[in-house]
Amino acid sequence: MQRRLLEILACPVDKNSPLQLLEFEAKGDMIVSGLLVCRKCGRFYPIIDEIPIMLPDDLRKPEDDAAFVRKWHDRIPKDLLTGKT
Repeated sequence: MQRRLLEILACPVDKNSPLQLLEFEAKGDMIVSGLLVCRKCGRFYPIIDEIPIMLPDDLRKPEDDAAFVRKWHDRIPKDLLTGKT
């Protein structure tokens, strides 16, 4: 995902913008892995292989979220994992 996209992305649930970026891997101006966080509703959206996965809850696959959290658990703030934002 290109950094400049942060200016136009909003939470698909509550339309809050801007989203907070937590960057895990980058190549130049491209974010390879990370999280987009909506601090208004507490939801997070993973960036996987440069693609932000911005789906509402009913379209997300829990097993995909779990795999992402397992991979990056040491980089994800604990408040996001516990739901206490």
